[in-house]
Parts: sequence; structure tokens; C-alpha cells
Amino acid sequence: MTQNAIPLFTKRRTQYALGAKLPLPEAQVDALIREAIRLSPSSFNSQSSRALILFGAPSQKLWKEITKETLRPMVPADAFAATDAKMDAFAAGAGTVLFYEDQNVIKDLQQKYPLYADNFPVFSEHSAGMAQFAVWTALAEAGIGASLQHYAPLIDAEVAKTWGVPASWKLRAQMPFGSNEAPLPEKTFIADDVRFKTVR
Repeated sequence: MTQNAIPLFTKRRTQYALGAKLPLPEAQVDALIREAIRLSPSSFNSQSSRALILFGAPSQKLWKEITKETLRPMVPADAFAATDAKMDAFAAGAGTVLFYEDQNVIKDLQQKYPLYADNFPVFSEHSAGMAQFAVWTALAEAGIGASLQHYAPLIDAEVAKTWGVPASWKLRAQMPFGSNEAPLPEKTFIADDVRFKTVR
């Protein structure tokens, strides 16, 4: 594992300085994202994760129009410059993955397995997180920078209307991605004795 998985995990970092250049053709990046989600685990193999993958102008629209203009009336005018710059930074990337969980899948599982009904929404969140990590790691291995953002549910309705997202899809996170336009900062860690306990 040390020779394979851990070095991949080490490459996965938050990158805010994104550019529009990609080391792979868009079609290959699209296929990479799909395969990473396809291979992600889910409870009862429910495969509840969904994705809306935006490249170029649609990704810019997401950040510079939909998200920015949704936030504008919510952020004080004298403080909006920082929000404006953040949205422009996300829009500067090559694309964005919007991660969803299909609520119809969860409802079907709740009906089929009533004993676990209360747990299936939680299991769905686990699936979402693993899909996000899988895509982030796969992009990092391909030399593509990314970060994970959370603007749901503020932008859900406008995104759904703009790109025809099914009503049963629940938005969980957004991942702008692109070329790494700045070095990745050093990652720090808290002490192991705070975080871990091993019993033998």
C-alpha cells in the first residue's frame, strides 16, 4: 500500500490558483471523472452518486454568474470584493464537477430495507464523500489541481434550471479544477496521539 495508494493520496491537495490549461484532452478528463465515481464504493452497491461535469464557458457561468449573483445580495457590499475574487478564481479553471446524490435511490433503499431506513441518508453522505475523494485524487494524479466547495443549497435551483438536472438529484459539493498555477502549500498534521488509538 505504501508503494501505491499513499503516494497518490499525498498528491491530493487543495489548489485555489487554477488555470484553464489541462494536461489531458477534455474527453479524457471527463472519462477519468466518470471512472473515479463509477469505482467509488456505496452502501448496498446503491451507486447513488451523480455528477454534472462542466467545462469552459458553462463552468465560468456557474461561478461568475450563478454563484456570484446568488451571493451578491447576501454579502455586504463593502465585503463583496473578496467573494468576487474567489468566484473569479474558481471560474479561471478548466471546469467544475458538481457532485450529487440521487434521493430516489435512497428512498427505494428505505422502502426495500426499512430496518435501515434512518441510516440510508447517512450512508449516502459517505458515498458522496468517497466519490469526491476518488475524483480529487484521480485529478491530482493526472496533474490537475482542484478544491472542494459547498454552495448548496443556495445555487441548486438555478443550476438545475440551467442544465436540466433531475429533481431527485441533491447537490452536495462543487469541485473547480484546472492547471496548477501556484505551488501547493505544505500540508501540516495534528499529533497522532490526538487522532489515533491502537489497541493490540
